[in-house]
Amino acid sequence: MTAKLPDMDVRLHIVGLGPGDAGLVTGQVRALLESGRPVILRTRHHPTVSQLSAAEWADCDDLYATGASFEAVYAAIVERVLSAAAEHETVYAVPGHPLIAERTVTEILAGARERGVPTAVYPAVSYADAAATELGVDFGSIQLCDALDLRLDAQRPALLSQLFDRDSATALKLQLLDIYPPEHPVTILSALGGPEASQRHVALAELDHRPLSYLDSLYVPPLAPLDDLRRFDGLQAIVERLYDPEGGCPWDLEQTHLSLRPHLLEESYEAIEAIDSGDPGRLTEELGDVLLQVLMHSAVASRAGEFSFADVAEHIARKLIHRHPHVFGDTAAASAEQVYQNWEKLKQQEKPRDSILEGVPATLPALAASQSIQGRARRVGFDWPDVEGPL
Repeated sequence: MTAKLPDMDVRLHIVGLGPGDAGLVTGQVRALLESGRPVILRTRHHPTVSQLSAAEWADCDDLYATGASFEAVYAAIVERVLSAAAEHETVYAVPGHPLIAERTVTEILAGARERGVPTAVYPAVSYADAAATELGVDFGSIQLCDALDLRLDAQRPALLSQLFDRDSATALKLQLLDIYPPEHPVTILSALGGPEASQRHVALAELDHRPLSYLDSLYVPPLAPLDDLRRFDGLQAIVERLYDPEGGCPWDLEQTHLSLRPHLLEESYEAIEAIDSGDPGRLTEELGDVLLQVLMHSAVASRAGEFSFADVAEHIARKLIHRHPHVFGDTAAASAEQVYQNWEKLKQQEKPRDSILEGVPATLPALAASQSIQGRARRVGFDWPDVEGPL
């Protein structure tokens, strides 16, 4: 039975060609491709295309050959497809699923809305479907990522596309090594969905030791929370374990804000000494100790029902956005002095004070308190002149 085509007034049909075997093309998509409507392929470099009667179809491979960057290529593809749809009903065909790792489709949809071009998107088998079958892994928590725009939660599995070649694999490896250990096992998946599908298991450090192609994807299994040592989430998991009422650390579970107070003070001074020493390694260690104090106070507060680390993070994030309108808004600030002035005005709006000396912590040592007072005075336009000679 031939798949029924839509009755709606559509000018642009966006279809997926599946991962690489024409047998995986859906009946509805095949019907559109064989309907006689003009077809534009994003690329002919896809196994499914060679299995279809695609000789008369147009493609965008010339744009890849002449484009200065991927952004320029995508913009040119969008213009070509939308211009064609403005003249006649058009089918735009892409590898895999149209809305999985297919940036041209999202940009075409945005452009079609602006130009009032009626559009329909048709589902297809994606590279992720084929990868799940090949690996025999439940992809319920999988992250689908573009290797060109990497944002990962290391404690969840990830499937990465857009490897292209050895150079792109090297760039990806360097990004991943900032998160995962060099020996972390990864799987290179090749020619997914077709008879030549295969998988190769390597250590992350060896990812680029053999050539790769546009038909390759990368599966990265998750790290255990206690192995996620290079991201904040891993550190937070360790602190949560310490403060777990069932099996946590007895000393940590007894702490209060007051009992932790001297540790915060001591670690802060040690971080200052590390700055003064000019030793980056020492500063790295001491800043970690200061960060630990923030997490410990957050854990104590969470256990007491006062606040959580999420509250701490939200508070400082909102403050930074609000007090940097020259970055996140439309306020101008051409110099550091203007930034200071804007900061003080915004701070005064948030917390009105009768005096610039209000808010100087009473617990500051005398020298630090003096520096704070002088800094506040300087920011409102008053400064003591330099004096030469003995007083």
